[in-house]
Amino acid sequence: MQLTLGPVLYHWKPDIWRDFYYRIADEAPVDIVSIGETVCSKRAPFYADSLPPVVERLERAGKAVQLSSYALVSQERERKAMEALVREARHPVEVNDVSSLAHMDGKPHVIGPFVNTYNEGTARYLASLGATRITLPPELPLESVTAIAAGCPEVIVEVFAFGRMPLAISARCYHARLHKHSKDNCRFVCELDPDGLEVDTLKGEKFLSVNGVQTLSFACSNLLPHLGALREGGVKALRLSPQHCDMAAIARVYRDAVDGRLDIPEAVAECRRIYPDVPFADGFSLGAPGAEWKATFARVNGVEERL
Repeated sequence: MQLTLGPVLYHWKPDIWRDFYYRIADEAPVDIVSIGETVCSKRAPFYADSLPPVVERLERAGKAVQLSSYALVSQERERKAMEALVREARHPVEVNDVSSLAHMDGKPHVIGPFVNTYNEGTARYLASLGATRITLPPELPLESVTAIAAGCPEVIVEVFAFGRMPLAISARCYHARLHKHSKDNCRFVCELDPDGLEVDTLKGEKFLSVNGVQTLSFACSNLLPHLGALREGGVKALRLSPQHCDMAAIARVYRDAVDGRLDIPEAVAECRRIYPDVPFADGFSLGAPGAEWKATFARVNGVEERL
């Protein structure tokens, strides 16, 4: 089972972004790295100069690279940017908006988690257009994941296995509005929240996380308890979405769990140590509310507790 590192969804300072990928190249046991701006096209220039050396460093370390595209294409300049990305790319492109499929023209590509691949019919259609790999949306239950993998064996099925779950994307910028800026003059205030801006309910319960124009879950998806079911269901890859924590260490935990060197309760406990301040969630996988943690009980250091 492969491990994929998804694109950084947040707006990190350019040197932090570059050094993050350098460390991933040197230390993280991932097979594939998806890289490139996905959420907001205005952020892309910040990373343009660092992208070539980062890609070179990743490939030198033996990682396969795929180039992520925008999750929402709403302006002419964004459409042209996606057309240029497909035309000039030396690596597989990860399509995150169906409008970008028009530029693929049968060229082999990857489907990202922002495309609503909800059933095997959709998966087969995307495969007929050249998709070789499909990362399913995080809200799908295990039954749907298994059905898609069985119904479309010609593609590699990947699931969103770690990270705050992308739920929605908008033409409006929540970060800019909160700071009383317009979207066109946002001053890139999303940079102030490198792990997203937490959103509370009226009762003070942490509910969502805001990332510029994007809405994510507050809870962090962790599908380690379902590793066996995912493997038996035909899933070939797990996606780790970068959070503001030690992602190289998270990748090592997942790699050890996948390879059988670390049992699941220990792996979950280690993930909690690495990313301590955000609750884990697996509700979507079991058809429950996505923010819930439904993993079964197990013994950890002689004490019975939830995974």
